[in-house]
Amino acid sequence: MISYQQEENLSVDEFKSVLLNSTLGERRPIGEPERLSEMLKHANLILTARDNGKLIGIARSLTDFVFCTYLSDLAVDEKYQKMGIGKELVRQTKLATPGAKLILLSAPKAVNYYPKIGMTKWDQCFVLNNVDDLC
Repeated sequence: MISYQQEENLSVDEFKSVLLNSTLGERRPIGEPERLSEMLKHANLILTARDNGKLIGIARSLTDFVFCTYLSDLAVDEKYQKMGIGKELVRQTKLATPGAKLILLSAPKAVNYYPKIGMTKWDQCFVLNNVDDLC
């Protein structure tokens, strides 16, 4: 049976495992455990999906709980995809921050997934990777 819960002490090994098993690891620093640790440490909302205790999904967010929630990582083990787990993790994230707008940047492979579950695409997103790029 799949259970959903908020967690505050997720291990780096479990986090890395679900990233690898979901393909999100392709775009995350999985070879740098110290960075993964900091990612967990500074996230203030982590919701998980577990199958009999095994971590199979995660929604890792940064939020102020009232205005905006940035869902930075949504990952579901490939063996469990297409079962509604990602959608439920998004729902649980929104329920935990009902007054906040939920915002995320899609992985290229998932760009068509979010409209299917009811999210609205916006074109007004901007990214800055290097401070020297500022004019």
